[in-house]
Amino acid sequence: MKPRGYAALFAVLALTVAGCSDKAKDGNEGGGDEGAGGVKTGKGVTDRTIALGALTDMTGVYASLGKSVTQAQQLWVKRTNAAGGICGRTIGLTVRDHGYDPQRAVAGYTELEPKVLGFTQFIGSPFVAAVKQRVDGRDKGLVLPQAWSAALLGSAYVRVVGATYDIETINAVDFLLSEKRIAKGDRIGHVYFEGDYGENSLAGSRYAAKQAGLTVVEQKIKPTDNDMSAQVAALKQAGVKAVLISAGPRQAASLVGVAAATGWRVPVVGNGSAFAPQLLKTQAGPALAQDYYVAASSLPIGDPGAGPAKLAAEYAAAYPKDVLDNGVVAGWTAASVFGEVLKKACAAKDLTREGVGRALLSLNSYDNGFGVSHDFSDPAGPSTKQSVIMKPDLVIKGGLKVVRPAAAAKAAEGFTPGG
Repeated sequence: MKPRGYAALFAVLALTVAGCSDKAKDGNEGGGDEGAGGVKTGKGVTDRTIALGALTDMTGVYASLGKSVTQAQQLWVKRTNAAGGICGRTIGLTVRDHGYDPQRAVAGYTELEPKVLGFTQFIGSPFVAAVKQRVDGRDKGLVLPQAWSAALLGSAYVRVVGATYDIETINAVDFLLSEKRIAKGDRIGHVYFEGDYGENSLAGSRYAAKQAGLTVVEQKIKPTDNDMSAQVAALKQAGVKAVLISAGPRQAASLVGVAAATGWRVPVVGNGSAFAPQLLKTQAGPALAQDYYVAASSLPIGDPGAGPAKLAAEYAAAYPKDVLDNGVVAGWTAASVFGEVLKKACAAKDLTREGVGRALLSLNSYDNGFGVSHDFSDPAGPSTKQSVIMKPDLVIKGGLKVVRPAAAAKAAEGFTPGG
């Protein structure tokens, strides 16, 4: 997700934020105060409330995702408070829209950090990376990013919910192999964004290809590249038997649409970020429904299972004019994880940031009803190596149906994310 032009700015922002942190006074340094019920408290927690933050994109390139994630988390807060809150306290969620702008993202973090216990979302892996040193070194507030780059692993307080892009891509290749759409000796294409998202995904396809005796034909693109005609021509000329795409929904729609229009029919598998249900109403919709697949770390919102069905009904009732998509699931899952951690921290009578961090480490088998079990006991790894493989469907809510339940490829099990 990181355009290269941001690199220098991120470095400056990281130093600036670290400098501000050193000067800041932390009233809870060295431990918290004992509050109601004998529970130790710190920043963002009173006897009556627990304050959480959300740093999102409601107006930038990931606006549709940010809106769905945020509204799902606001719905979680409403449901949680209606059930009595957590630890005898109501939950508050303060949202800041950074519009996918690096300065606004870091400024939003700096503003909210002293006021909240942690963050239920932070969209944009480069922005999270810009504050990661501060989070680990001094702030210690739990951050659950809506980003899946392996570069974010290794932090005790910045924790990836779901498989990282490299693992997700390995599982995508495994799906193609298991379905006998590709075989040893074949060439596969990989169209990917420059930056963290695409390049982390590429590490996965290269590893999977090496394990299976495949050759990867690479096509790097920029987030501003919306016409995939040149990439389709190059991959067709190279004789690839399948294509992976680690880009956005527009690029995926263009790739599949152009391929169909030219009579080139090969399976295409995208990462979770490479689909939006709105695509099914475009000219590319029929082509996407033919032989396009999506890998992600949860059941889709339109799945008939109890968890997705209940969430879909509640979300549709709360936001009847808005589209159901997998951003709803991602937002709900992250908020649910945070809530479960708060319950464990409460049971340990420690709602300080350090107490929440310790509580997360004890969460080693969490399934909120969306098909994947999450293990947070190891900060060096993502919460799962499993991916659900889905296929677009023109009539299902959310536009995706499951074609392979959650599974981790043998190659994924033996792979070290970011390695």
